[in-house]
Amino acid sequence: MQSCKMLFNYAPPSLIKPVLHFTSSFALSPRAVPHPVNKIPLFHSLRISFRTFAAMSETNSASDSMPDHIYGTWYSVPGLRLRDHRFTVPLDYSIDRNASPKISVFAREVVSVGKEEQLLPYLLYLQGGPGFECPRPTEASGWIHKACEEFRRGTGLSAPLTPSSMSQLNSAEEVAEYLKYFRADNIVNDAEFIRVCLVPEAGPWTVLGQSYGGFCSVTYLSFAPQGLKQVLLTGGIPPIGNGCTADSVYRACYAQVIHQNEKYYKRFPQDVEIVHEVVKYLAESEGGGVLLPSGGLLTPRGLQTLGLSGLGSSSGFERLHYM
Repeated sequence: MQSCKMLFNYAPPSLIKPVLHFTSSFALSPRAVPHPVNKIPLFHSLRISFRTFAAMSETNSASDSMPDHIYGTWYSVPGLRLRDHRFTVPLDYSIDRNASPKISVFAREVVSVGKEEQLLPYLLYLQGGPGFECPRPTEASGWIHKACEEFRRGTGLSAPLTPSSMSQLNSAEEVAEYLKYFRADNIVNDAEFIRVCLVPEAGPWTVLGQSYGGFCSVTYLSFAPQGLKQVLLTGGIPPIGNGCTADSVYRACYAQVIHQNEKYYKRFPQDVEIVHEVVKYLAESEGGGVLLPSGGLLTPRGLQTLGLSGLGSSSGFERLHYM
């Protein structure tokens, strides 16, 4: 297989809450953007606003003056060369681009050392979650090393939606209206925007979808197959069979969640009492939870979402116990 470039991407807050049995200054100078050479775009499976909704809705004039694509200089980690990109994209692709508020999508380009200027195909990496940040490459190892040797192109990322930015909206209805622009359909629109900016002659690229990134990849196949050379999935397939509803998927998941809880408490029986104490404290706190430094509220149900990572990965039991 030939070499390629790689892009990384991000994901929105997860809606899946495996229940623990308890009875989760960057500055670029604008410049002309030549055809990219020799990178792997890794792009997160989430579009995220770099400004608050209020700031974006006040006026389009400032964002209209921003270039669609700016990028920084190359920098290094062991065995890899990286370059950061920012793309100014429409919040709402269904209306005229000039009329839509703008948001920023961040992408990190990764390539093997010495291949920065080679013309290679792109691999777009869509991160799982939704809500998980994309892994920051620290060295040429694991699947990133293999991708750089076989594909050669790299990564993408965006700033997260936060409780503080959402608090500037006036009602739950406004929050829901805003969040609808951060679903898989617009993740695909963003990916297509970036593909046209980066890939020579706007050619198709390969997409690697991890977990929720796989869901987005299937959406990509449905909405914009012309932009795809091939799609690789690593365990993220949405319900696509007849009668395969979200309810049926959750029902199938519950038995496994209970099984994992039982295994966890068998390994760490001392945690049963600790969890009971924490849940009791949270439930009896004013407002039904404890304020977090991020501005969010930790409730008993929020604590249960630790099972999303703690019960579903190879070293998750240990990390959960230490926490």
